[in-house]
Amino acid sequence: MDRPVESTIRAKLSRALVPTHLEVQNESHLHAVPAGSESHFRVVVVSRCFDGLPLVQRHRLVNEALREELASSVHALSIQAKTPEQWSSDPSLAKSPPCMGGSKHDPGMAGRLRGDGK
Repeated sequence: MDRPVESTIRAKLSRALVPTHLEVQNESHLHAVPAGSESHFRVVVVSRCFDGLPLVQRHRLVNEALREELASSVHALSIQAKTPEQWSSDPSLAKSPPCMGGSKHDPGMAGRLRGDGK
């Protein structure tokens, strides 16, 4: 299956942060979006680039690398940004927050989900 947004996210994070571990998970199917969407992602990035940086700066690095995608096709991005030492001592993954269903209250999105575009 073709996943251009997922592939782009993986490539951009690999180039920008040279991770020792990278996971990119499309979680769109957990949300009120059309089947096959690439709009909700979760990333786990382990990189030396994060050494000595507070969490907010780590997230800014990820967001900067994915600026174009966040301004267009990506609606939500869950980020876990760890140093290699943090990852080796605790490789557990935080659970993504549940969908609050915001899109299902949007008449335009409801139409796209039904397939009638209204």
